[in-house]
Amino acid sequence: MSATRTAPGLPEIEEARARLDGIARVTPVYRSETLSKLIGRDVHLKAENLQRTGSFKIRGAYNKIVTLPPERRAAGVVAASAGNHGQAVAWAAREVGAVARVFMPQDALMAKVDATRSYGAEVELAGPALEEALAAAQAYAAQTGATLVHPFEDPLVIAGQGTIGLELAEQVEGLETVVIPVGGGGLAAGIALALRAVLPRLRIVGVQATATLPGGSGFTIADGIAVKAPGELTSSILDRVLDDLVAVEDEEISEAIVLLLERTKLVVEGAGAVGVAALLAGRVGGSGPVVPLLSGGNIDATLLIQVVRRGLAVGGRYLVVRTRVPDRPGELAALLDLLARERVNIVEVEHQRESVGVPVGETGIALTLLTRDRAHCEQLLAQMREWGYPVERLD
Repeated sequence: MSATRTAPGLPEIEEARARLDGIARVTPVYRSETLSKLIGRDVHLKAENLQRTGSFKIRGAYNKIVTLPPERRAAGVVAASAGNHGQAVAWAAREVGAVARVFMPQDALMAKVDATRSYGAEVELAGPALEEALAAAQAYAAQTGATLVHPFEDPLVIAGQGTIGLELAEQVEGLETVVIPVGGGGLAAGIALALRAVLPRLRIVGVQATATLPGGSGFTIADGIAVKAPGELTSSILDRVLDDLVAVEDEEISEAIVLLLERTKLVVEGAGAVGVAALLAGRVGGSGPVVPLLSGGNIDATLLIQVVRRGLAVGGRYLVVRTRVPDRPGELAALLDLLARERVNIVEVEHQRESVGVPVGETGIALTLLTRDRAHCEQLLAQMREWGYPVERLD
């Protein structure tokens, strides 16, 4: 049987929806005035980051595990995951009384590792990337008889994710475009299959992280879609149902995370922000009402701090500079006073007296400043040079 013919259809997705009734939340859709103004079209956000376990993954995992016969459940389930799928499998297994083991990459975010354990799964770190974790999970399934719950190459998992499409069709009137993160492709495949069945003229755009494409570094803050390529089954579906497949850089993802946090008050992880990033970058196309899917909100607190600082820097809200002042009493205070007169909030001051390149008789100073926008950053750099301070931007 070909991969294409094993793809779930509308009946399978509707069956999944029935199984998930009372289990998965029907997540809300919010219209964003800020994004609508920035992008020039009506933007609604499907907040799947508010789903149980913090991501859409609960839909596919539960739909798979709940259909297992009793003897298969008794043998347990196993999964490979960068975090969200593992949490979902752990939660779903607990709900039906099955034992779960989850293999995760060695550099998986600790917030996701700890959450997976908290839902009752045994967690084992295996290999540097998801592919190695998946190989370990497959070997464990072969040795123990546990059922492998694949993160995307499974019709039942795809059908579960497709229930989001059925919800969207009912939640947004006049919907023209949906923007969906693409890693392994299970989410995009499921949603697109559902939407093609009920809204065949809809425009559907998938978004990948540039770092995961051939020639990329492989590392991305969008760890939830850090998969080298979609699977055989999902690729066969995506080739038929996507209108476009675009990519975004990590800096663009960072900006989207910060914007969503600041203006919509929604905490969204990297993979969940790629749709908004693609919209802001002008890569989606179309002009009517658009819904980027916020697929998850499980971002590690340490990473969130880094992303926010980087996002603020890219957006011109955070400026780090290095300069020099004469090594005499009052010189640093004079510089800080000048900056205060420019209404600049100084977050951090660091002395670098012994730094290489700092002449004898001078002190190196690193300043972290809060700024209004990119224009304000350039204005401050020019102003410091006019005051006679050599300035090097570090951010």
